[in-house]
Amino acid sequence: MQLWTAFQYTGWVGKSVLGILLLFSIFSWATIVVVWARFRRSERASRRFLGVFRKAKRLADVQSAANPLAHSALVGLFKAGFAEIEAQIAHEGAKVRSIDSVERSLIRATRIEGSRLSRYVPFLATTAAATPFIGLFGTVWGIMDSFASIGSTGSTSITAVAPGISEALINTAAGLFAAIPALLFYNVFVQRLRHARGEMEDFTLEFLNLTERNFM
Repeated sequence: MQLWTAFQYTGWVGKSVLGILLLFSIFSWATIVVVWARFRRSERASRRFLGVFRKAKRLADVQSAANPLAHSALVGLFKAGFAEIEAQIAHEGAKVRSIDSVERSLIRATRIEGSRLSRYVPFLATTAAATPFIGLFGTVWGIMDSFASIGSTGSTSITAVAPGISEALINTAAGLFAAIPALLFYNVFVQRLRHARGEMEDFTLEFLNLTERNFM
C-alpha cells in the first residue's frame, strides 16, 4: 500500500519513467524465458546427437537420425559439412577433393548457429546498461520537483518534499529492479554461449578427422 500511495503522488514524468522501466522489465523477463528454453533444448539435443554421431559407422546414418534433433547447434554443423561432402562426391566420385572447403562450411555454420543461440541476448545487455540511467533520470526529476515545492511554498517540511522524494526513490528502485536480473542472466547466457561455441569447435575437429579417414 505504501508503494501504491507513493506511486499515486508521482507526476506524469515519474509515471512515464516507471512505465518505460516496466516495459523493459517485462521484455527482459520474456527474453530470459525464451533464451533459457532455447539453450536447454539445444544442449539436450546436442547430447543425444553426439551419442548418435559417435556410434554411427557412416555419415549417411547420422543424416537420417539428425532431423528429430534439429534444435541442436551441432546438427546445423553436421548438415553443412555433410552437404559439402555430398557436393564434392557428386563430382569427384567417392573422394573429397578439398578438406578446406568442408572446414569453411563448418566454420560458416558455426557462426550461423552461434547467432541463432545468441538471438535476443543483446537486449539483456541493453536493459542492464540503460535502465539504471532511466531510473536515475526519474530520480533527478523527483528531486528537482522537491526543490520546486520548497521554492513555491517556502516550507522545508516533510509534507512539502515527500511527493518528490517518493518519486525519486521509486524510480531508482524500479531501474535497479529491471537492470539486476537482466545483467545476471546476460552473464549466464554469455557463459553458456561460450560453452556451446567450444563444443562446436570440438565437433568441427571431430567431423574433419572422420572425413579424412573415410573420404580422403
